[in-house]
Amino acid sequence: MSSISSSSQRPPGISLLWWVLLPNVGVLVVAFLLLALTPITIHAPIKADQLALLFAGLVVMVALNVVLLRRVLSPLLALANVMSSVDPDRPGRRLVGVNPRSAEGRALAEAFNSMLDRLERARRDAARRALRAQEGERLRVARELHDEIGQTLTAVMIQAERAANDDAAQAAVALGRVAEAVHASLDELRRIARELRPEALDDLGLVNALIALCSRVNAQGGPTVIRDLPSDLPPMSRETELVLYRVAQESLTNALRHAAADTAIVSLKSDAEAIALTVTDDGRGMPGQLPPATAGIAGMRERALLVGGHLSIESRPNEGTRVVLTLPVEGNGV
Repeated sequence: MSSISSSSQRPPGISLLWWVLLPNVGVLVVAFLLLALTPITIHAPIKADQLALLFAGLVVMVALNVVLLRRVLSPLLALANVMSSVDPDRPGRRLVGVNPRSAEGRALAEAFNSMLDRLERARRDAARRALRAQEGERLRVARELHDEIGQTLTAVMIQAERAANDDAAQAAVALGRVAEAVHASLDELRRIARELRPEALDDLGLVNALIALCSRVNAQGGPTVIRDLPSDLPPMSRETELVLYRVAQESLTNALRHAAADTAIVSLKSDAEAIALTVTDDGRGMPGQLPPATAGIAGMRERALLVGGHLSIESRPNEGTRVVLTLPVEGNGV
């Protein structure tokens, strides 16, 4: 781990209050001694030479105070300059040996190093999760292609070879079965492609894509999905639409596979400030403590962070689950 240093000594942790107070006290002491030990007298009304003398003394005290305070605060400025030189793309660098003089400066340096530790751990964890998710998705697609499409095409090839050696009537029947198998393979390919990238989202927009998603969940024998979707939405980027779609997809998938829910509600609301997606179900909920580190939940949280959103999940055993994704409306400065 590399370090960044601006001094080789580590001073005692004196509070910044005392570092600022001492120069001011010193200036006041000097002014007091000058008034006490020098034959300076002030008359009322004040004379011009006395006013000039007081003004000169004031200027000298202000200048002395500025010089002393700049010397006291300069380590904090140096610390800020060193902190700004840290590059997040070059991990391992820390503030070591920095001389901030004050206890507050040392606490700031330690907090900055702690923040760098947390950021690097979070980045490593996110990279691991992303890699695991990527490899897991590739493995899933490979298995589906091999187990579903591969076996179907193998059966089609065998049937076609047999049909080539049959008479016309039997060949016609065999070719009909071949056509049905090819059609089923095409449907399976479309399903896999739709899971990788929802084509309805690009072709029809977010609302229609969510309607198609809810219809597919209903067709799979899962919970009855009730839609509460608006007819119009504020302008959104493709990334924002994809995040909303994926969170809805993951939430409905959990309701279908794990929650044993009878009903699920997909609601999408928007106003001038934010867009809110809410997916609720009446299933068995999550057992005990909510597991935030699961792959699905972690993926939804990371997607929300990518577009500046906030994801909240409420779940209790046998009381269902409620997922709320709130995203700021783009272009409103939020």
